[in-house]
Amino acid sequence: MTITCFIRYEIDPFKKDLFGVYSDNWARIIPRLGGHLLGYFVPHEGRNYEAWGLVSFSSLAAYEAYRQRLREDEAAVANFAFAHRERLILKEERTFAQVVSSTYLQPPMGVVEAA
Repeated sequence: MTITCFIRYEIDPFKKDLFGVYSDNWARIIPRLGGHLLGYFVPHEGRNYEAWGLVSFSSLAAYEAYRQRLREDEAAVANFAFAHRERLILKEERTFAQVVSSTYLQPPMGVVEAA
């Protein structure tokens, strides 16, 4: 079973670039500690304060082991401290979902996209 942790952030919209730095740091840390990083997303249009991070794991037990490694990793601890010091994250929520396999990563068919 694969589960995905959807992390919803409310960020300070004036610190979107700093959230990008925070995300870049996770791009190096998460895979090294065993998470399958699907990506971090920042506001583009619409709400200017919502951002997301998506990370997959083979199970909730794998996620729990990953969380323990996060607490012990110097780079992870430093990244959490960076976000706290800069006060860029106002709220953070986690939701876990399981993919419906037949729907995952279905490419478009027969559609020509405009250049």
